[in-house]
Amino acid sequence: MGRIDFATFAGVVAAFGLVFYAIHLGSGVEPFFDAKSLLIVVGGTIGATLINFPMNDFRRTLPLLKTALFPEPAQVAQRTSRILDVARRIRAGGPSAVHADIAHEEDSFFRTCLELLAEEEQEEEIRNVLEIELSFLEDRHRRGAQLFQTMGAVAPAMGLIGTLIGLVAMLQDLENPGQIGPAMALALLTTFYGAMFANLIFLPIAGKLRTRSEEEFLLKELTIEGIVGVAQGINPRMIERRLLSFLPPEKRRSEYE
Repeated sequence: MGRIDFATFAGVVAAFGLVFYAIHLGSGVEPFFDAKSLLIVVGGTIGATLINFPMNDFRRTLPLLKTALFPEPAQVAQRTSRILDVARRIRAGGPSAVHADIAHEEDSFFRTCLELLAEEEQEEEIRNVLEIELSFLEDRHRRGAQLFQTMGAVAPAMGLIGTLIGLVAMLQDLENPGQIGPAMALALLTTFYGAMFANLIFLPIAGKLRTRSEEEFLLKELTIEGIVGVAQGINPRMIERRLLSFLPPEKRRSEYE
């Protein structure tokens, strides 16, 4: 697991810190805590999301969430170097040269690449197998982002439901005018919680998942192009040129220069 990136850390501190600091400067934070309101928003949001998504999607989302919040360092340069090393070894010793690497490869996608090369599959078949695996990976990541997107949509609605519940209870007790103000404030807390959870937690996580997914897909698309080039017997220099095209010009560094 990587370290939490600075943007995520700064965003969390700025969002929650500044909001609660502003609350503290006003009436203080104590009036903004209510267990019943919190239960309606959190419980209702989780329940509604469980209705929308199967339990397997929840289980698969937890590892994705860890990857999104604690990303590994960028691996494009390392992956390019690894593919070129594989290309040179196969040109020198044939497909059997990568047999020993398969058992020790931790990345399941790259392990599949090595297996296909070792089995001397045709380049069309290699591309088909890897693109199918990538499409299923993309679907899992998309559903993970959709799950948090749904929670971001449901949370404000649950906040509104909680507010309506509070208003109904308040209107049933109009005999005590002095309690109307505090009761109204308490009823509005669920709307506050719903907006906070949606806009400071669920929707940012959905966006972060999409960003991390795009980075991972780029790495895997680069890998597919490189491995197909190896299977075609292309010169490692040409493979490197093909892979460097995935990077912006300022980040392109050739091993042959």
